[in-house]
Amino acid sequence: MSEQAVFGVTGWKNAGKTTLTERLVAEFVRRGWRIATIKHAHHAVDIDRPGTDSWRHRAAGASEVALVGGQRYAIMREQAEPTLADVLPRLAPADLVLIEGFKADPHPKIEVRADNTRPMNVTAHNIVAIAADQSPSDGNLPWFLRDDVDAIADFIARRTGRLP
Repeated sequence: MSEQAVFGVTGWKNAGKTTLTERLVAEFVRRGWRIATIKHAHHAVDIDRPGTDSWRHRAAGASEVALVGGQRYAIMREQAEPTLADVLPRLAPADLVLIEGFKADPHPKIEVRADNTRPMNVTAHNIVAIAADQSPSDGNLPWFLRDDVDAIADFIARRTGRLP
């Protein structure tokens, strides 16, 4: 994989993964960390819009298009879905890469559980902690309230060895 510290946020659909990821990013940035994120979508995704110049470049057959603007740029590549190991080295250096999705990859993850959802397979998904609104019945892992972002961030910092 990568030399960068990585930690995942996983869970079933609508469990609150994106909300927790967003709040963790804000907390780590508040602490002075540089954070990168990777979001896996289970559907076709396109950041371009039909009719734009970059869309026209791709439609004409370009295999890669860089769209560059004042404060950001995006590179769109036409290829089969890349693996996490393909994407990680393409990121700029960061103190931590938070990964939402990529359930089957081996990086450590916190599982976000909504009420009345079945637990994920802890071993198969390398889950090392749980974030839920109530203590899970399978209480073998560290548990945090989903809103206790400070404690979750502290846990991730310790777990990745990136204590400030």
